[in-house]
Amino acid sequence: MKGNRFSVLRVVVGLGFLCPAIAAQQPEKTKSLPSAEVSKQAQSPLEHTSAISQLGWLEGRWRGEWGTRIAEQIWMGPKAGVMTGEFRLVEGEKTLVLELFSIVEKADGIQLYLRHFTPELLPWEKSDATTLKLESIDGARATFVNPANGEPKRAILIRADADTYTARSEIEPEQGEAQTIEITFHRLKPPAAAPSGGSGERRKKP
Repeated sequence: MKGNRFSVLRVVVGLGFLCPAIAAQQPEKTKSLPSAEVSKQAQSPLEHTSAISQLGWLEGRWRGEWGTRIAEQIWMGPKAGVMTGEFRLVEGEKTLVLELFSIVEKADGIQLYLRHFTPELLPWEKSDATTLKLESIDGARATFVNPANGEPKRAILIRADADTYTARSEIEPEQGEAQTIEITFHRLKPPAAAPSGGSGERRKKP
């Protein structure tokens, strides 16, 4: 993530999870996390045959706020062992980053893949997609862990209710302080259908 077009954005966003490519300019609610602190994980044993279906509640459109920035997501429901989605982060009239992501069910477990793009669809990552593995899941929490590095080390989905969840990113860089960042998303309801007028709108003359 080098070059002038990335000089403003210093954190890479994933599902509302923020990794160190946006770290230097985090909005006011960013909290430092002591490097020795490890968040508690859901301890439910994984059942790979049903784990992806347990994430089906994500299907739909979501909106959250990160300081002055607006985060939006769209998720497609699980089908053929895959969930897919897209994300964008906007500040004022400027789109900061786009993201495509997928959750894929494999023989050895569930994988979360992330890729980031400019509005012109120029890729941020010059290598493979960022990959995290599902570590634990239950009805209210899913934890993904990055086996390759700490950027982020963990990506956690915390479901508050049917229409609210928090995306939590735990960053453990090789240098500098560890951090945790959270964005709370709210489900966007589909617009109400316009009234049809009913059978009384156009009555035939007697």
